[in-house]
Amino acid sequence: MYKTLIVTNDFPPRPGGIQAFVHNMAVRQPGGSIVVYASTWRDGTEVAKFDAEQPFPVIRDRTNMMIPTPRVTRRAADILRAEGCTSVWFGAAAPLGLTAPALRRAGAERLLGMTHGHEAAWAQLPGSAQLLRRIGAGTDVLTYLGEYTRSRIARAVGPAAAARMVQLPPGVDESTFRPDSGGAAVRARLGLTDRPVAVCVSRLVPRKGQDTLIRTWPRVLAAHPDAVLLIVGGGPYRAELEKLVDTVGVRPSVVFTGAVPWAELPAHYGAGDVFAMPCRTRRGGLDVEGLGIVYLEASATGLPVVAGDSGGAPDAVREGVTGYVVPGKDGEVLLAERLVRLLGDEALRRELGGAGRDWVHAAWRWDMLAERLTGLLQAR
Repeated sequence: MYKTLIVTNDFPPRPGGIQAFVHNMAVRQPGGSIVVYASTWRDGTEVAKFDAEQPFPVIRDRTNMMIPTPRVTRRAADILRAEGCTSVWFGAAAPLGLTAPALRRAGAERLLGMTHGHEAAWAQLPGSAQLLRRIGAGTDVLTYLGEYTRSRIARAVGPAAAARMVQLPPGVDESTFRPDSGGAAVRARLGLTDRPVAVCVSRLVPRKGQDTLIRTWPRVLAAHPDAVLLIVGGGPYRAELEKLVDTVGVRPSVVFTGAVPWAELPAHYGAGDVFAMPCRTRRGGLDVEGLGIVYLEASATGLPVVAGDSGGAPDAVREGVTGYVVPGKDGEVLLAERLVRLLGDEALRRELGGAGRDWVHAAWRWDMLAERLTGLLQAR
């Protein structure tokens, strides 16, 4: 059997999209084929409990952020040899993919690096772009989320490595994210029954655009006075968003849930009639949305989606079919028009939401994507 060593900083119980992506792919690989070498996290008890529940060995580094130092490289090589691994999978190609040449010398026959939004940002800076070129040369294949990230990373890694790039986005569990996910109970608990609800499920950071939703909300209320903006998630931007709600004067129609356990997220998607996250690119392109799996989770739940145009977010929406893309910057008027129309047209919501769920089933299922990864790891 082929056996793969995952070398990654991004692994649960540390929260985050890359962490969930790597873990969901790992648990769907053939039994006995995975060993994980990962950084630790702040809560040692939670880490130990999580690791014990996994169907594969998880070996933790003593640091909470591994970088390609000689020590980390040696330990990865030691694990590779001790566990009899013949392939290596970097949960994020940058920066740990810089260890690829040493791991090949240690016996790895196949090396794969996943890329995400931050590698696309690395590609824009001369120094980090040179490091990406080294990573591309040292690995056999780099995966990419969508055309936005592929085009930027390809320029940095050079023609040879670019020719070996393969699309591998995260997937969606359509048995978990589904129309009957429990949204009615969340609505009842929050006092939102029978009110039009636009929901945004995301970490509260400036890139995600919750502030744009709040500034847009008076326009929505002018057409739908009883509408509610449901903001799900926690994060460092919450205090600023709370102030903005009061400044704009929409406090009675905006609900913050705070951080929600993962198991309760499907029901919170289901509490909405429309999903909206008008994400935007910031810091000259260094802070960008890699894909936006939340749009696909919302589609699987049967909701029409309204997305921002940051990075690869448009790759997660079929314009006019599963939802709409609006400018993340200076797009408040169009955002309001889309929300007003969707909240007032149940037939259109059903049409777009149904098309979204069909698309997830056809193109974004975890089992299908995990099988693609298995083939990439075992190719010789």
